[in-house]
Amino acid sequence: MTSLLGIALLALALSGPAGAFVPIGVGTSSHVSITRAALLQKVTETCRTVAEAAGRKFNPTGSSPEELVRAYLGPTATGEVSGAKFHSALQEIFVQNGLLDRDFANSAPHHFNSEAFSEGRGLITEGVVAIKANIRKENFQAARETLGRVLHTLQDFYSHSNWVELGNTDPYINLIRPDLPLDNLAGVDTATCSDCGSGICPNQILPNILNEKKLTSGYLGIFSSTKPSGKCSHGGVADLTSVTQPRGGINKDERRSDNVAVHDAAVNAATAASLQLLEDIRLAAGDNNFLRMMGIARSSVVCFVIDTTSSMSDDINEARAVVYEIIDGKKGTQDEPSEYILVPFNDPSFGPMIRTSDPDEMKAEISKLKAGGGGGDLAEMCLSGLQLALTGAPSSSYIYVFTDAIAKDIALKDTIIALIRTTKSTVSFFMTTASGRRRRSLTAASFNDYKDLALASGGQAIQVSKKLLPETTDLILDTSTSSVVTVLQRARNPGKDEIFPFVLDESLKNITIYITGTSISFTLTNPAGVSQSHNEASGKLGTIKTAGNLIRVRLNADKQAGTWKINIMTNQPYTLKVTGQSIITFIYNFVERFGGSHTGYAVLRGRPQAGQPATLMLSVIGRRGPSSITVGDVNLVPVFGPGPGATSTLTDMGNGDILLTVDAVPEGEFVVLLKGIDKVSNSEFQRQSTTRMSVSKVTIQAVVDSSVEAGKALKLPFSLMTQGSGGSFIIKARNDRSFPMSYPKSLTLKTGQYANATLTITPPASTPSGTDTTLTIKAKSSTGVDSNYAVLRFSVFSKITDFIQPVCDVVSVLADHCPNDVSQCKPFLWELSANLTDGNGTGIQSIFLRQGTGNLTYTPLSNPLIQANYNASCCSQIVEFIAVDKVGNVGRCYHSIVRSGGPPALPLSLPLWLCLLITAFTVIVAVPAGICLRDKAVKVFVGVKCL
Repeated sequence: MTSLLGIALLALALSGPAGAFVPIGVGTSSHVSITRAALLQKVTETCRTVAEAAGRKFNPTGSSPEELVRAYLGPTATGEVSGAKFHSALQEIFVQNGLLDRDFANSAPHHFNSEAFSEGRGLITEGVVAIKANIRKENFQAARETLGRVLHTLQDFYSHSNWVELGNTDPYINLIRPDLPLDNLAGVDTATCSDCGSGICPNQILPNILNEKKLTSGYLGIFSSTKPSGKCSHGGVADLTSVTQPRGGINKDERRSDNVAVHDAAVNAATAASLQLLEDIRLAAGDNNFLRMMGIARSSVVCFVIDTTSSMSDDINEARAVVYEIIDGKKGTQDEPSEYILVPFNDPSFGPMIRTSDPDEMKAEISKLKAGGGGGDLAEMCLSGLQLALTGAPSSSYIYVFTDAIAKDIALKDTIIALIRTTKSTVSFFMTTASGRRRRSLTAASFNDYKDLALASGGQAIQVSKKLLPETTDLILDTSTSSVVTVLQRARNPGKDEIFPFVLDESLKNITIYITGTSISFTLTNPAGVSQSHNEASGKLGTIKTAGNLIRVRLNADKQAGTWKINIMTNQPYTLKVTGQSIITFIYNFVERFGGSHTGYAVLRGRPQAGQPATLMLSVIGRRGPSSITVGDVNLVPVFGPGPGATSTLTDMGNGDILLTVDAVPEGEFVVLLKGIDKVSNSEFQRQSTTRMSVSKVTIQAVVDSSVEAGKALKLPFSLMTQGSGGSFIIKARNDRSFPMSYPKSLTLKTGQYANATLTITPPASTPSGTDTTLTIKAKSSTGVDSNYAVLRFSVFSKITDFIQPVCDVVSVLADHCPNDVSQCKPFLWELSANLTDGNGTGIQSIFLRQGTGNLTYTPLSNPLIQANYNASCCSQIVEFIAVDKVGNVGRCYHSIVRSGGPPALPLSLPLWLCLLITAFTVIVAVPAGICLRDKAVKVFVGVKCL
């Protein structure tokens, strides 16, 4: 099954040669489409379950991600919810799914080629262990990336093996159940295929293989035509073994006239298998964390990085007041942040990072902050704390830094910029001036460094006295809300008189203009020609507040849609930013195309290459799904210059997805500017990315697998190339966990030629399973003229040998009060008791009710044997509860008292002799495989109550 970055599929089919796009089903059944279908179905099921359990209706108007999110979270008077994070989560999974065809094209286990069944299942098992551990530690991005790779391997089994040729229509559950054996595998010396000279044969599998139900898969040779005698080939132009006897191939990647039935069967089985895997992860994680992994939560994440040195008492008090205001004012509303993150820093210490979705817990944590300590030079570990926040917070977060000192760890500045560009998070600095503080003279660090980092991220660098600090924190309240979008952002250094037009559409609410700088005059004009100047604190267009170097203009609620203008007059440096709230937005990534047997696009881990066309993948998000938006122009616009920016070519792939090719990328730093039409209001809209990007003549290529075992060294090959002048390049690498690393400190490059090197990183054996690690590799020419970076993520997991599911023994079921006539069920109750044990002794961590409206109670989870009791109305006739052990194995306890006719109910109470006679003939009911924790018969006592 071909793996392309999801939204590139149709473009390749339309624009490339036939060999460049190998679909699974006429362009509609690829890895991406199968993964997308499974994810949307499982997310829809989960949203409906959670919403209905909370007493909310769940009626999406369509199947698009934004419509699902809107139906689940729903609009309120305080704002709208955005589907952008759900879109981003889907794209992260799609991208990693596709990269397996680039990074592991010749690995048989990753694709279940060459009969590597045990090894392939091992990859799935290892991946699922890492995913569950990541979710437990709330490292959701790492979980998503691993999920994309695992789904690719799982889906390939059905296309590359003979599973469906053997007549199987259901998924092979043993692939995700490592406690079950892989049965009836064809031996290495067993011939499996007949010859197919034409390369297109209805069925090459030998009759005895089919009759004996032997499992095999095609051998694939990208660099060699050798395969064991008599074995099937994968097939296709890229497979050199396909011309070795027996010729041909059994892959079902492409739907052809000769393989329609098996191809469609493979697609159906792969989709069902994907749903099985997602359901296992969902049950282990719980519904809420499963949805958080998928990016379905309120958009805002409030993240504070706070200096706790001795002079920061006032600043800490103000940060604490802002957090309390956010929590108290937005708790229970749609604008309540989905997560709170706190990172304190001092000198020489920083951290730990505290993250929670519980507002009361965040209140307690920030109340503990006390000012004290700090170095004598009064420069703090600010960037170390910020690095911790950038690697720990979700992508596209808003991060607020409070300090009154310059950064002592300024050497991290380049790493911080790389992380900002990779995560697309927005960083704002609140720097106060402490009276009487002695400051050392630092030529390497100043407030300008904070301004550089803020501008790179699309944030603000605010310099203000401690007394006026409360006047600036409205910025936090503005952005700690749902659906914040940027309409326009520009910077000028030096400043000059200039008019900036920008478009406001009908969907925008809470529109705010931010200007940072000194000695600034401006005039704001609406589409009707009405103006307001900078010295009108409350005018016809909005309210203006000034504190320190920040000017904040909040437009009146009755703003007019159309083209506005702001004329800024100053010769001093300044920044301008226009924001609002709207669910109309876009997400994007710079990508590069890769070749091989399955071509596709990979997200760039660094800056785009200079002198080459740039390619972007965009997803545009509308109020009623992609059909409610028409995209007009998309351009790369210089941040500092007034030029028109680069021209581009758009390829509309449908579903709001766009492939953008830019022939001439602007010099210097630029942003993405998109304009279009909102069909709901028939009005023009404008949106801009916040993160600045620039090109580089240096390219870094590096590949990291999804996870590494604690205590073992990970060897990471990387390559470096420059299109500029050759010579010596300085290499610097950092990771956010301080794991020991070794790598060459420099490489000598020749223009246009790659130089290869290896970095080794070793997580200590004590590293907790599920720890997410961010690794940044930077290369810079010895002259300092050019540089680039690669940001990589991987997870650490502990070796797990427990794959046994928790076991449920149903002890008794008392349903004697339940009449056959369901219409008379209301006054009656029924009961069930069961014993729960963990088969391998790691212990049960959680038990929760999955089906049923009754009451579930159980003895302490610390007990080796847990007694569970359930009682419910006879109107609620099915119960299912889930037990999850400490490593994520999932067990189910299921029982139904639904009756299909039969004799009338027995009397409620019987004499002892008759009771014993009836119980001697109690019906033994066999529970279907896969339903209960352990497939076994359970006694069901129907209508019996002994005196």
